Amino acid sequence: MSVLSGKKVILGITGGIAAYKSASLVRLLIKAGAEVQVLMTPASHQFVTPYTLSTLSKKPVYTKFFNAGDEGGTWNNHVDLALWADLMLIAPTTASTLGKMANGICDNLLMAVYLSAKCPVYVAPAMDLDMYAHPSTELNLQRLMSYGNLIIPAEEGELASGLVGKGRMAEPEHIIDYIKEELSKSLALSGKKVLVTAGPTYEPIDPVRFIGNHSSGKMGFDIANSLAKYGAEVYLVAGPTHLVTKEAGIRIIHVTSALEMYDACHRVFGEVDVVVAAAAVADYRPKYVADQKIKKNSEEFVIELEKNPDILASLGAIKKHQFLVGFALETENEEEYAKQKIKKKNLDLIVLNSLNDKGAGFGKPTNKVTFIDKDFNIQPMDLKSKEEVANDIVKKIIKHYE
Repeated sequence: MSVLSGKKVILGITGGIAAYKSASLVRLLIKAGAEVQVLMTPASHQFVTPYTLSTLSKKPVYTKFFNAGDEGGTWNNHVDLALWADLMLIAPTTASTLGKMANGICDNLLMAVYLSAKCPVYVAPAMDLDMYAHPSTELNLQRLMSYGNLIIPAEEGELASGLVGKGRMAEPEHIIDYIKEELSKSLALSGKKVLVTAGPTYEPIDPVRFIGNHSSGKMGFDIANSLAKYGAEVYLVAGPTHLVTKEAGIRIIHVTSALEMYDACHRVFGEVDVVVAAAAVADYRPKYVADQKIKKNSEEFVIELEKNPDILASLGAIKKHQFLVGFALETENEEEYAKQKIKKKNLDLIVLNSLNDKGAGFGKPTNKVTFIDKDFNIQPMDLKSKEEVANDIVKKIIKHYE
């Protein structure tokens, strides 16, 4: 998903040749997860049909204030439409519509919605090069920017007149990228880089056997997705798992063993702002790994183990500005052990899980956690879905940067 996922978008289409690109805009907005309501000026019907746009948006297209009917028709309430929208995009914006917007001239439904809108408004100008360069156009664009509207710059290229220059509407893909970038700037973790670890590690015994645990990786993946929703750039170092990420902005690094996870984390640690160590890393690994499959030739089989490096403690020992979040899964003396880990690993926050809590632990869709910060402030939480717990963890990170 993207920052447009779940957004309610009004797409206003005016009467310029670039209106033919509006079908691609609708398609791209919906592909990005947005809900799209198309509004057309009467002149735009000469360039693209409302039936095409209605089919793509799966919503009726509105042009007039009133829909004709046997009993007097229905009113397309411009105020309700404006309040419904999370953002408004007018593309193409002709010189005529630009002038109306700048000067408050309201002679159609689209203009009435624009003047009623409280959401961000994106404007994609489209006109011939002399019109685009005219002082009145420049003045109108400056006035719209003073109103808080966001102008998507026109691009250079061949125009409908046959001339070549600046004035053509930005390509649909460029418009979507521009909106995504602007939306990302307003997100709480925009510009932050976060390292998240997730899943189990598998420590090889021989080419076909390993020592592992029951971690599914879901908690770490949910945290990574939630961080990305808030604009963070995420490095997700994941042990063996079938899970996939749902959000843009997540770079997944697949590893198998604890040593591989250790190396991957240290490679990116210097460039991140936050670490959330949600992986269930094996404490020990076989000291000797057989090259061939071990045969069952005896009644007993002994595996000599050696300790794996503590990834989070090693990061805590070299941290500078980073905000470190660890996890503790305990069965007794939970809070005391968690506090010891905060000191030992130089953490800023620990998320305590207790296997004594019903609904918590590996392989479950829910979790019940307690937050303990470096000052030993304790905040127990209710049983929640892992997605909700992930959001709570991310909110703690956001609060740190407020």
